[in-house]
Amino acid sequence: MITVAALDAGVNWRAYLGLCKLKVVSLIVFTAMVGMLLSTHDAVPLSTLFWGFLGIGLGASCGAAVNHVADQHIDALMQRTEHRPLPQHQLTTAQALVFATGLGVLSLVILGVMVNWLTAALTLASMVGYAGVYTLYLKRATPHNIVLGGAAGAAPPVLGWTAVTGELHTDALLLFLIIFIWTPPHFWPLAIRRVEDYRKAGVPMLPVTHGIAFTKLNVLLYTLMLIAVSLMPFLTHMSGWLYLLAAGALGVGFLYHAIVLYRSEGDGHAMKTFGYSIFYLSVLFIALLADHYLLAWL
Repeated sequence: MITVAALDAGVNWRAYLGLCKLKVVSLIVFTAMVGMLLSTHDAVPLSTLFWGFLGIGLGASCGAAVNHVADQHIDALMQRTEHRPLPQHQLTTAQALVFATGLGVLSLVILGVMVNWLTAALTLASMVGYAGVYTLYLKRATPHNIVLGGAAGAAPPVLGWTAVTGELHTDALLLFLIIFIWTPPHFWPLAIRRVEDYRKAGVPMLPVTHGIAFTKLNVLLYTLMLIAVSLMPFLTHMSGWLYLLAAGALGVGFLYHAIVLYRSEGDGHAMKTFGYSIFYLSVLFIALLADHYLLAWL
């Protein structure tokens, strides 16, 4: 017989998992993996892959859980987020904070002891940047929040790189730059779609403070910047022709969506642009890997 306590335990388990934003964390871990694999032409030790994935994933989940705690009152006002665990009172604030703290401590211990302390330190900086600087300050202070806060989200490839090599490298910083420039044209279409949610919650996202038309123009401008930045791995000889062809084709696709969004009425093309942006980054990084290992094989 299934007891009430068992049902409650199941709800709590799912609620804790909900704090982790697993879809976002999966993309973070994927870009960290790309950083690991691009950092060397040799095989990455399985222990480094395992402990690196685990530590970086736990660190990202910690930042996500703190974000839930800090934004719970905002989340309760927004249709997109009103079903999250804290607005639904599935967990208390104290429970979420203890969970987040445990994830963060475990992440740093795993990375420091099993990987290296540089990766642990950079992971701590990214957690503080996302959960502290972005969530607690920038998100509420400026319409440029997602631009400045994008630095934390762009860190995973650097973390993956340092996990393997134990040092920073300009190629890792180039991967950081690609994600940093990608973040605004990725997120602003979603902000356009949810502009009334953000307005009701009092969050100064760009569509709220400067209007949808201005935000669409910025999506287009950032897309052009992203296309230029995406060519840099080829220009710096980090990657070859296979990557260049993929980056060019993907960039044309992103530019198409940005132009259609710019010329459309309201938010009609916003979610298609948002969806393509995720596809763009995923395939771009797969192309980096394919090119890297093709060059090694040749």
